[in-house]
Amino acid sequence: MNNTLNLENTARRTWLKSMGAGGLILAVGNAGNVFAQTAAAAKEVKYGGDGMPGGLVDDPLVFVSIDAAGVVSVVCHRSEMGQGVRTSFTMVVADELEADLTRVKVVQALGDESRYGNQNTDGSRSLRHSMEPLRRVGAAARAMLETAAAARWKVPAGEVQARMHELVHLPSGRKISFGEVAVAAAALPVPTRASLKLKTPAQFRYIGKGNTPSIDGADIVRGRAIYGTDIRLEGMVYAVVARPPVLGGKLKRFDAAKALKVPGVLRVIELKSTPLPANHHPLGGVAVVASNTWSAIKGREALVLEWEDGAHGSYDSVTYKATLEAAARQPAKAMRNDGDTTAALAKATRRVQAEYYLPHVAHATMEPPVATVRIVDKHCEIWAPTQAPQGARDFVAKTIGFKPEQVTLNVTLLGGGFGRKSKFDFIAEAALVSQAMGGTAVKLQWTREDDIHHDYFHTVAVEHLESALDAKGKPTAWLHRSAAPSISSTFVLGSNTLQPFEMGMTAINVPFQIPNVRIETPEAEAHTRIGWFRSVYNIPHAFAVQSFVSELAAEAKRDPKDYLLELIGPARRIDPRTLSDQTNYGESPEIYPIDTGRMARVVRLAAAGAKWGRKLPEGRGLGIAVAYSFMSYVATVVEVEVDAKGALRIIAVDSAVDCGPQVNPERIRSQLEGAVIMGLGLAKHGEITFKDGKVVQSNFNDHAMLRHNEAPREIRVHFAPADYSVGPGGIGEPGLPPIAPALCNAIFAATGKRIRRLPIGEQLTVA
Repeated sequence: MNNTLNLENTARRTWLKSMGAGGLILAVGNAGNVFAQTAAAAKEVKYGGDGMPGGLVDDPLVFVSIDAAGVVSVVCHRSEMGQGVRTSFTMVVADELEADLTRVKVVQALGDESRYGNQNTDGSRSLRHSMEPLRRVGAAARAMLETAAAARWKVPAGEVQARMHELVHLPSGRKISFGEVAVAAAALPVPTRASLKLKTPAQFRYIGKGNTPSIDGADIVRGRAIYGTDIRLEGMVYAVVARPPVLGGKLKRFDAAKALKVPGVLRVIELKSTPLPANHHPLGGVAVVASNTWSAIKGREALVLEWEDGAHGSYDSVTYKATLEAAARQPAKAMRNDGDTTAALAKATRRVQAEYYLPHVAHATMEPPVATVRIVDKHCEIWAPTQAPQGARDFVAKTIGFKPEQVTLNVTLLGGGFGRKSKFDFIAEAALVSQAMGGTAVKLQWTREDDIHHDYFHTVAVEHLESALDAKGKPTAWLHRSAAPSISSTFVLGSNTLQPFEMGMTAINVPFQIPNVRIETPEAEAHTRIGWFRSVYNIPHAFAVQSFVSELAAEAKRDPKDYLLELIGPARRIDPRTLSDQTNYGESPEIYPIDTGRMARVVRLAAAGAKWGRKLPEGRGLGIAVAYSFMSYVATVVEVEVDAKGALRIIAVDSAVDCGPQVNPERIRSQLEGAVIMGLGLAKHGEITFKDGKVVQSNFNDHAMLRHNEAPREIRVHFAPADYSVGPGGIGEPGLPPIAPALCNAIFAATGKRIRRLPIGEQLTVA
């Protein structure tokens, strides 16, 4: 089935004009109206009762329109990569607007920070930041429609009420459609925030209800959905790039003679490399342009290339693991220091120590990076599956010497993102090749091997933990050293220690009742590109922390679930800012207060779902873990079976979640289920290794995903009751961190063998 978007005779988009013609347009602005805080309020960010800053400093510009036929259009300024944000946005607006959801459509925003504010789809913040502004948009639109209808009928506005896409005069029963008063409503002043009447949760029609169909679902299953690779333009050519195999490497020389003889090859273009740290910049190399992708790939294979590897040419995973281990075993910079951990450990009669290793892993999205660019009349237009459209637009403009207003970026659906598509290098490559081709439309496609070899990898880490136990087995001291390259190394040359926002992910902010706590970060030099990855540093930190809790429980001869709950302690709120003198947290949600009561609740929910405590056959075991990340709480119990030869079978997984408000329960469930599959795959197989500075793996044959036969028989998701009194939590990322520790804790329960090194691989196999 053809799912190609053919734009041969399509002019540049004018969607804003068309959606506003003859109708009502509302906006969430930066200042000066109901939908954003005032400039004065923006200067003072306080922690509110919901654990979120008092006023969203970066409220996005979100447009809502109603045409004369009554069709409501909601502009989604975030990117859709399977998390359901386009559906959830329409649900929130339609609910407060009292619109019929079947008459609401979504319009994808162009990349434009001046219009929409922050558009980055990362940090699990799409609804976390937008739910309340979107509710205000819907409520304001409803109020304006009601006022317009009242004016037409010459009755008090209080006598008119919006109900399912109609305005009803309550005393007489008269009705009028949204579309009939849209023009009049548009001429009215926007209501003040104080005057808005938001619905109570009991009045919600869509939010938190049932299984709302995905707004993109039908197009996806029928092959009509448009992803980055589906774009086709008149006269378009295709390109692939040969990039330096080692980070920071340069092209010494190349010979394109054989490549140019490949049928279909049109041109070979050298791309200059950028000095490190390259950040979003292309790596440089040689682009092969052809009349089709296959010819471009075959032409690239025919190139004669000679590279200069540079400073990272000796990078080796085995030796670097030893380097990290050595660093993790020495005192380092303290990021949190409660009491006197050193003294408590020195005088302890019972001490437990463990180290955990996690390798680099690749994002390996189902859709590798791809971008299409054409330049006509000093205007550059882009189609790309990007998580950061406004940043990509501005970066491309700078790269090709244009002004931002000379660049239009159209956001397609993303076939997976996980943080990789927050980077702009692949989009900038396409723009450079199009420019070199005189503006010809160019689709630049990465292969799976390109993606694996030149990713912004998730960090490699060694986590060193020590604890002192008293006579009852309770910890009196906790030492955690996290040795890992920082994401900041991709931005700042020589940035060799983890930053507060990274250590604030399940390291600094462990909420345990322990009198002496010291959290340290040794130096760790990066030798490859380190990037954002789904749940970021919560992955290594949660693996270490939750595995270590299980080890302490075993040392104390206690049930792991009960021991974990005792460490969490009674219900209380902890402000992570009081745990450390580090202030450079940026936007990291891990600085928001932790509610230990909510954390303990999901532990109990997951345990109850798995029937924790039941007698299991020999060779079976249950493992438990919990993590707080992106303002949500997720606990997971994994049940495994390991036979006499070490064959591992995952029986079931129970994940419990507390994300506060629940907009779209179906997508919450899907995200948790997806996190289970991804987390198990990473734990069992995920590993990127380096030899002589080069990535060893190349495709799914040696960077394996979880296969169907390895998946759990059953995945059960358990919801804590929706709580609209607290700030919304994220969903895309929080399900991942507890998976690996729960799995490895289950393996210990089944076999008595500790897994401290990921991936598990063949560690259980008996020769």
